[in-house]
Amino acid sequence: MSGRVLSDATLGEIARLRDAYPQAQSALLPALHAAQDQVGYLSPEAIADVAQALGLAETEVTSVASYYSMFFLTPVGRHKIRVCTNLSCYLNGAEEVLRRLCERLGVSPGETTADGRVLLEAVECLGACEEAPVVLADATRHARVTAAGADDLLRELR
Repeated sequence: MSGRVLSDATLGEIARLRDAYPQAQSALLPALHAAQDQVGYLSPEAIADVAQALGLAETEVTSVASYYSMFFLTPVGRHKIRVCTNLSCYLNGAEEVLRRLCERLGVSPGETTADGRVLLEAVECLGACEEAPVVLADATRHARVTAAGADDLLRELR
C-alpha cells in the first residue's frame, strides 16, 4: 500500500489484537495506541493503516481517535506533561504548578514546545486526589508537586 506508515511489527500487533476479539471494533482502542506509540501521533496515514488492518472505515477510526483526549491527531512533544486541575489538585496548588511549567516551557496548556520535546496539558482528573496536586510526566505519576518541584521534574525530562 502506498503511503503506509505503520511497521510490520505494529501491523502484526494490530492483527494479534484483532484476532483476540470477536469484533474488529473491540480492538480499535488498543490498535490506535499501538499506532500512536510507533508514530508519536495518529497521522491520516496511520489512521488509514489501522482502518485497513481492522477492516473498518477510516471515518469510524477517525471518529474514535478524535473523541478521546489520549489520542493526538497532530504532532506533539516526545514528552507529555499532564497537570491535574480538578478541585483537589486546584486547592492544593495545581494552578501554581501549571503556571511555573508554562513559564519554564514557554507554552500555554495544550501546546508543544518549539523544539518539539514537551507537550503541556491541563487535564480534568488523574485519579489521585489523595496525592494532590498530581502531575503525570509521560507514564510517571508525581504526587504533591510544588512549583519548585515542577522545576525538578523538567530537569528529569531533559
